[in-house]
Amino acid sequence: MLSLLLAAEVAKLGGALGAGLAVIGAGLGIGRIGGQAMDAMARQPEKMGDLRSSMIVAAALVEGVAFLAVIVAFLAVVM
Repeated sequence: MLSLLLAAEVAKLGGALGAGLAVIGAGLGIGRIGGQAMDAMARQPEKMGDLRSSMIVAAALVEGVAFLAVIVAFLAVVM
C-alpha cells in the first residue's frame, strides 16, 4: 500500500517538474525568436513586415508545443 502512495507522489512530482521545464523552455524559445527577429529587423528594416509575420508564426508554434506539454504534465498529476 505504501509503495502505491509513493508511486503516486513521484508521478505528481514528475508532472510538476515537466510542466516547469516546458514553461522554461517556451520562455527561452520565444525570447530567442524575438531577439533574433529584432536583430534581423535592425539590419534590414525593409523586411520588417515579413520578419514580424514569420516571428509570430514561430512563436505560436512554440507556444502550442509548450501548452501541450503543460497539459500532459498536469494530466500526470491528476491521474
